[in-house]
Amino acid sequence: MTIQTSRFLSQKFRFYTFVCIALQLLVHGYNLNQTYLQPFTTVDEPLTFTTFFEYFLANGILRFRIPLLFIISGYIYATKDRISYGEQTKKRAITLLIPYLIWSAIGLAITWLWQQHPVTAKAVLDARLDQLGDNRPYDQIGWAGILLRWVAAPIAFQVWFILALFLYDLLYPVIRMMVLRYTIPWLVITFLIWAFELSFFVLDGRGLFFFSLGIWLQKMNINLERKPEWLSMYISWLLFVGLSVIKTFMAFELDAQSTLTYWVLAVLHNISVIAGIIAVWFSADRLVKWCVRRHWFVWVSSFSFFVFGLHAPLVVYLTRLCYLYFPGVPNYRLLTYLAVPAIVFFFCVLAGAVTRRLLPRFYSWSTGGRGFRHPL
Repeated sequence: MTIQTSRFLSQKFRFYTFVCIALQLLVHGYNLNQTYLQPFTTVDEPLTFTTFFEYFLANGILRFRIPLLFIISGYIYATKDRISYGEQTKKRAITLLIPYLIWSAIGLAITWLWQQHPVTAKAVLDARLDQLGDNRPYDQIGWAGILLRWVAAPIAFQVWFILALFLYDLLYPVIRMMVLRYTIPWLVITFLIWAFELSFFVLDGRGLFFFSLGIWLQKMNINLERKPEWLSMYISWLLFVGLSVIKTFMAFELDAQSTLTYWVLAVLHNISVIAGIIAVWFSADRLVKWCVRRHWFVWVSSFSFFVFGLHAPLVVYLTRLCYLYFPGVPNYRLLTYLAVPAIVFFFCVLAGAVTRRLLPRFYSWSTGGRGFRHPL
């Protein structure tokens, strides 16, 4: 049986999709020395307000975003069982695989353009974003290397989410069967896969638990519009924020080589993420209703997918460029962290508006047809 999604629940889905994508710029704008963040990442720098603030946001309180996006995706996909598997797969290939290739190509093009000028080329080199570990200019890598990066190792690293989502959609009949027939074992296994950040060849395991949870919530017809009476928002926020604070302090103090450090930080991270999803989802209904009545919010949020596709690697390159030009400015690291994501966000929205107006067909292909109609 397919349960229809209410108007307000659809509004909440779109609101949180936009918020999660917007907050992603702060996560990807993280500019401490240890740039690759995992739940157990420690920081080999002195504890200052700037280093604490960046880690607390980027690897603490904002880490609920991607899990929440996977829950929303799983829930929405589960409402479409009336559509044949073949038709759904074809549609998802158009709305996910083609945008994946387009934004991967745009990331390569941006990188190549930045490599053409000595100053911006230095910013690209300092960013060290190449997933294959070869940060030479693309002119030296050759077409085979470019093709490999386009298809399998995008410099626009955020598009991993698109590919993972497509593969989950492709496996949806199997995932749905496991969710409905073997609910507890399946959710436990997929939770452990997420907790240990396991992947299998091209199948990324980081979102499988949350995608499955979204399917289960839809199939069980769980009411997501209102907070259950037994659920304490105080405890949820306390665990969400409190454990993120504790984890941040520990990341600066614990021994990076210790196995105990790995376990402590990972457990704190996992609990805070789950608590964060609950706290954020059930605490902002008034804000959701206020925002969806504002024309400016409706307009800006219609560019969510364009912001998602375009913001990286730009936000990282511009951060490194600021490091080259403004190292003498007081608190330049904190100012860069606050300013660059905002600048890139508004640039992406402006670029999306211009592209939608002047190149509507390309805009449609690059976003999978998203953002043309009233998004709420």
